[in-house]
Amino acid sequence: MSMLTALKTKLYPAKERGHVRLGWLESYHTFSFSNFYDPQRMGFSQLRVINHDYIAPQGGFPNHPHQDMEILTYVLKGALEHRDSLGNGAIIQAGDVQIMSAGTGIIHSEFNPSSTEPVELLQIWIHPDQQGLSPRYAQESLDPTAKLNQFHLIAAPPSQGGTVIIYQDARISAANLQAGHPLTQDLAPGRLGWLEVAQGEVLVNDHPLQEGDGLAVTGPGTLTMLTMTEAELLWFDLPPA
Repeated sequence: MSMLTALKTKLYPAKERGHVRLGWLESYHTFSFSNFYDPQRMGFSQLRVINHDYIAPQGGFPNHPHQDMEILTYVLKGALEHRDSLGNGAIIQAGDVQIMSAGTGIIHSEFNPSSTEPVELLQIWIHPDQQGLSPRYAQESLDPTAKLNQFHLIAAPPSQGGTVIIYQDARISAANLQAGHPLTQDLAPGRLGWLEVAQGEVLVNDHPLQEGDGLAVTGPGTLTMLTMTEAELLWFDLPPA
């Protein structure tokens, strides 16, 4: 059996995500979250949450706690203000990647500081490979050219070259693709993959995917991608469940 024919995929359509709309927040939940429960959407491997959030000007999440979770914030448009119980305060801009290891416990808030512009972001939760870690915070700005028409590793375990560190055998890569650009991504034996279409539309192994679609991938094999529009993609290389 060839590498390509060994590849198995399952589409998680954007239209089947959970959806909540409050006065200041519109959020789409790829996996079961808060009041959205779907037994077929309880996470994938160690990936537990992908929320696509739109926060209105001056809106945001007040102080709330987390524990034993790796929480990655990836801003697509606008800016987000972060404050936490460790004393960190920062503005996360589009193109930045932020990680918060909740560990033994952390309290934080997230607000849109703009009075005129909304902020659009992905909130990603991954189970850590150990409990009781010391809480920590890190934020880095990405060179826009680093992920232009290619996948760039934005999060990985220590000493594996990610822009930020996560404590799990997982690697997250991001790509900003111009319209009509081809891209391939290999998945090694014994690994699981997840492709998230953050923005735009793309053909994946000749099947069209749109913004908000997620694709669960079981290897080994190779994904072939061709963007139909400008697109932003996230690729998760994950351990077996």
